[in-house]
Amino acid sequence: MAYSPPPGQPYYGPQPPYPPYQQPYPPYAPPTNGLAIAALVCGVGGFVIGLSFIPAIICGHLARRQIRQTGEQGAGLALAGLILGYVGIALFIALIAVFVVIMNKIGNTLPASPGVPMPAVPGN
Repeated sequence: MAYSPPPGQPYYGPQPPYPPYQQPYPPYAPPTNGLAIAALVCGVGGFVIGLSFIPAIICGHLARRQIRQTGEQGAGLALAGLILGYVGIALFIALIAVFVVIMNKIGNTLPASPGVPMPAVPGN
């Protein structure tokens, strides 16, 4: 027995199936600035390799300017690279200063080597 609507109401017939579910669009994420990544890598690498602190500072400042202009991501990476660069430069200068002070102390406390005695100059 088929269902029939109550008297006075229209019959709509079979309903079509629901449309298929569509996945929502992925949220847009701006790309990460490449100079910000380079600043962080150079900042960390400066403690391993040596004097890559200067490129970390340069790349960090350039990256921060580009991020302000383009809206890219990576501001934290650029700032971390800058901080590591400046801390590395400060530690390097402090290390050189300590080295100079130690060499100065050693130079003042060691007696001069007598070496070969100089003959007296006749006639004076």
